[in-house]
Amino acid sequence: MVCCPSGARVKDVLERLQQVPKGKVSNQDSLCTLVQERDGVPQSEYKEVKQEVKKQDPRGKQKSWSFGLPYLELQNVLSFTSDSVCLCQLSLGGAGRWRLWELLAPGPGPRDQALLAMLLELGSGWLSARLPGLLPALPLLLLVLAVLLALRLCFTPLQLLRAPHQVGYIPEPGTSKSQAANQVRRRRKRGELPPVYPNGWYRLLGSEELRHGQVKNITIFGEQVAVYRGQDGQVHVVDAYCPHLGANLAVGGRVMGNCIECPFHGWQFRGEDGKCVKIPYAEKVPDFAKIKIWPSCELNCAVFVWFHCDGIDPSWSIPEQEEIQSGEWVYRGRTEHYVNCHIQEIPENAADIAHLSHLHTPNMLSGADLRYTRAKLWGFAQHDWKVEWHPEPEPTKHCSRMLVNHSLRVLGWHCSLLDVHVVARQVGPGIVYMLFNHSFLGRGVILHCVTPLEPLLQRVSHRIYYQANIPPIVPKFILKAECIQFERDVMIWNNKKYISKPLLVKEDSAIARHRRWYAQFYSAKSPRLTVRHDDLEW
Repeated sequence: MVCCPSGARVKDVLERLQQVPKGKVSNQDSLCTLVQERDGVPQSEYKEVKQEVKKQDPRGKQKSWSFGLPYLELQNVLSFTSDSVCLCQLSLGGAGRWRLWELLAPGPGPRDQALLAMLLELGSGWLSARLPGLLPALPLLLLVLAVLLALRLCFTPLQLLRAPHQVGYIPEPGTSKSQAANQVRRRRKRGELPPVYPNGWYRLLGSEELRHGQVKNITIFGEQVAVYRGQDGQVHVVDAYCPHLGANLAVGGRVMGNCIECPFHGWQFRGEDGKCVKIPYAEKVPDFAKIKIWPSCELNCAVFVWFHCDGIDPSWSIPEQEEIQSGEWVYRGRTEHYVNCHIQEIPENAADIAHLSHLHTPNMLSGADLRYTRAKLWGFAQHDWKVEWHPEPEPTKHCSRMLVNHSLRVLGWHCSLLDVHVVARQVGPGIVYMLFNHSFLGRGVILHCVTPLEPLLQRVSHRIYYQANIPPIVPKFILKAECIQFERDVMIWNNKKYISKPLLVKEDSAIARHRRWYAQFYSAKSPRLTVRHDDLEW
């Protein structure tokens, strides 16, 4: 660093310094030596000048400044008064460069002005040196970015995963959505609820989420289960807690062949029947050493588990979607939501035909927030729905069907291109196959699955599989539209009270029929939610 009083001599010295070749000056001492040799000025004079500057301006004691910008570092920068001159070293991308700045503005803050000026000149110099070479390639770079964006939009599966507090709540000023969700769950009246866990099959996770030899900890029915895939590819579901001393098998546990090993003492349990087959430190494994297993199956690219409060084996099976199993229909995306309501209220929407013409008539552009869906801005387009619901007879009495004919009107004109016929077949209490059939847009299915995590917390997933020869943008658009419409329902479910004896009119008769049909999934010992009077724990 070299500093001297302003004047003719200073300018002469600086002109000489500008002629110093780049890379010849490595540090302060060598610079002072060069100045001394070229100008015949003793090095001691420069030291006296620097000492005098420090007396006049205390900020000159600052030794260095650093900036967290890419490839940019300012080293050994001192600040001086308007009568001082400062020589600074700037390094850009490792290349040394010398710049001189005279602080002309009097008063406070000359250091900041100097640093800003240095940054501006350095940036403009770097761009001016490289811009001519970048300009010819700029259109190509923009084209590549546009192509990558289009490929992502068209071919990457859609994935929308909502947090439990993200959808369906209106926070008060000064509160977050998470706080609003907690307040609603505490204050909302629940009503006289049916049993909270109906008997039937429920989805645990997607097949692609569980690799060979992997174990996962999953919450379902208020319990913790360990789900793992053995080395033979078979999926097993067992209680998460080891019967020995209660260690969680899914937290640190290992898959050994087709068994799962406890991380605490190394006990190994067989997935087929839950029997303990190895205790490393014991001479003999007791015959009664077992862990509870859950009946499970894997089909339609998902893992399902069977629940029955009486421990009864499965009385019906999940139908296989042949087009998914054969690969004719391919995966195009998924959505996931958490809903704070009783599980029965979600499938009951299929029989609530009247709500479609009110809640789901505004077009999807109006969004999911019910405060704004009926704004005049979006009134130019409306959905029309014609719906029927009925249960199936024996031997598939555990199934029901919802027939939907959808059309769209834009400015009163019927847009026949978007006429869609949907058959929503519910299988048991928590699985729905939504089959789409369109003469031009092709065929596909949305697998709608409701999984009870807690008595009043449901995880709802939608996975769409569509014809492989149809552009992926089509099923992704369908799934996005379904997501928006579903989130309108979530806003209702998250804030409503369950009414066991609702006030119905003749046109609501399907709701009563649906409740009678759904009651088959409850039994005398089905668990119910009990609330203590002194708090809200269950």
